[in-house]
Amino acid sequence: MNKSDFYYYLPDELIAQTPLVERDSSRLLVYEKSDACCQHKHFSDLKDILVAGDVLVINNTRVIPARIFAKAENERTYEVLLLRRLSIDSWEALLRPARKAKLGMVLSVTAELNFSIEKVIDNGIRIIKFDFEGVFEDILFRVGHVPLPPYIKEVLKDSERYQTIYSKINGSVAAPTAGLHFTPELIKCLEEKGVIIQTIFLHVGLGTFRPVKTNDIRDHQMHSEYFEISIETANQINKAKQEKRRIIAVGTTSVRALESAIDENGFVKEYCGDTSIFIYPPYDFKVVDGIITNFHLPESTLLMLVSAFAGREKILNLYAEAVNKEYRFFSFGDAMLLI
Repeated sequence: MNKSDFYYYLPDELIAQTPLVERDSSRLLVYEKSDACCQHKHFSDLKDILVAGDVLVINNTRVIPARIFAKAENERTYEVLLLRRLSIDSWEALLRPARKAKLGMVLSVTAELNFSIEKVIDNGIRIIKFDFEGVFEDILFRVGHVPLPPYIKEVLKDSERYQTIYSKINGSVAAPTAGLHFTPELIKCLEEKGVIIQTIFLHVGLGTFRPVKTNDIRDHQMHSEYFEISIETANQINKAKQEKRRIIAVGTTSVRALESAIDENGFVKEYCGDTSIFIYPPYDFKVVDGIITNFHLPESTLLMLVSAFAGREKILNLYAEAVNKEYRFFSFGDAMLLI
């Protein structure tokens, strides 16, 4: 299967540049696989769609200010995106311009923070080691910036709008955007209705947003991302599966975590570790019965994942319908419910 099989046309004006005032006022395209039914609703209608006993799995990772700027001795400025912490002072990072970022270089972020390049990896990735005094997190939150996607050109006035309301565990370099639509009121309504909400976390990294560069998608290598599933969440999911109740994953990150944590008997297990799972058609989903997701970039791994769930041609048709009805796309855009 080729990358071009997942291309669709999107006018630039449909790329959402800012979040809506009310999170749950975004539109919701609902597609039910059982009868191929497509409905146009709003995200707040989710309380009328989900039923008692459904298990809603949310990713409570929190975006860190992972974008920093550093200068080399020759005064060249480098953009640094921190991808994953390896130790108390070492990180895997993406540097630009990558070809100029050589082994052994020392770069300065501020007077209190500098780093050296310890290892050169392909595709602009470097292992860097920081030198600092004090608490690294405190320094990073003073000097770093929330790394918004490059297709967002507007300045985000409130950085909390790029966090879910239930974000808790620091570590992501991008938001699990399907969760941006939830409000405390909507969560309360769902719980009062009997929907069971369970949390996992997967720290969103390069694996989620790195573009596919190979023509044959099977040759694409996913970058690993760290995730955890608690024993409580695993037990709730397994009980629901045994009782034929639905597991609805909020976002592709939740899907990837759940589908990565299956034991030899087909049950979700407690898990702490990395996943580099790449889900594309055809794929037999072991856990997930439904997905809440935003609209994804053409030819992206995320579009391939939802295509594996609902069918490539069907997803492309739904996207064409969304374009025709002028849905808002990508991180601050509207959402889909696939069940």
